[in-house]
Amino acid sequence: MKIVVTGATSFIGAVTVRQLLEAGHQVYGVVRPGSRNLEYLLGMVPEERLELIQLDLREIGSITRQVPGADAWVQIGWDGAGSDNRKKRDVQQQNVVYALAAVRAAGILGCKRFLFTGSQAEYGVHHDWVNEETPCSPVSQYGIAKCDFARQAEGLCRVLAMEYVHLRIFSVYGPGDHPWSLVQSCLKTWLAGGEMTLGACTQQWNFLYIEDAVSALVHLLTEGAPGVYNVAGHDTRMLREYIEEMYRLCGSRGSFVYGERPENAEGPADLMPDIGKLLAATSWRPETTFAEGIYETLHCMQNNAS
Repeated sequence: MKIVVTGATSFIGAVTVRQLLEAGHQVYGVVRPGSRNLEYLLGMVPEERLELIQLDLREIGSITRQVPGADAWVQIGWDGAGSDNRKKRDVQQQNVVYALAAVRAAGILGCKRFLFTGSQAEYGVHHDWVNEETPCSPVSQYGIAKCDFARQAEGLCRVLAMEYVHLRIFSVYGPGDHPWSLVQSCLKTWLAGGEMTLGACTQQWNFLYIEDAVSALVHLLTEGAPGVYNVAGHDTRMLREYIEEMYRLCGSRGSFVYGERPENAEGPADLMPDIGKLLAATSWRPETTFAEGIYETLHCMQNNAS
């Protein structure tokens, strides 16, 4: 297939481009002009294997003048994913405008399927298992905007004769993640022998390794029926158990203290995803244990530091 991928230099985007190319697809990777992360993408995928399209998200409609046609579109590009920007309504609602322009561009290019990377933040604060039928009550502007886009995009895709696939992605970790993420912050701090200041960490949590998360995306793009899918792992447990496992895997260097860090933009939510629909719709299964993913992340961090 010929596939457009926006946000191609992002944490999830770069691995998506690589896995799609490895599967034999032709990929048009949309990157922001002058992106500081372009080197990260090209470190995974040689430039000669990739059709690079340098466009800002606000100009995404002009892609129809650069790409002759496509079969599918993967919308990962989304500005303001960091914790502070998740609270800013203007930043998040502008993303809705850009993403809807992407839907219209996909229709012009002849795409038959549009896949969007949504978020567990769409559910809001829950303290029980959530499946795709659980009502969405987002509390952050980030979650609200993802929900707003989904409501509009599903109808627009129907009008444009495109199938709409919506992924509600839970907590993904691995090499290349944002340096401010919990996993990256813990590992970096403990490798240096420092102290990690944490929240209470008593909520239930679920982590999924980046390679498994993107593999789920690729399976849903190529196998799954249209609709909404939770994308997460099998391993749900108290966040403190994850924290203390990471600490041991770092050789118990440094230290940590609970209860001194403010909550994130979504508040003290439990992450308890039901992934039964994803498992039933595709042949995908998560393959990487948390310890294996942390070892790989540590290995990449140490290599980058040397």
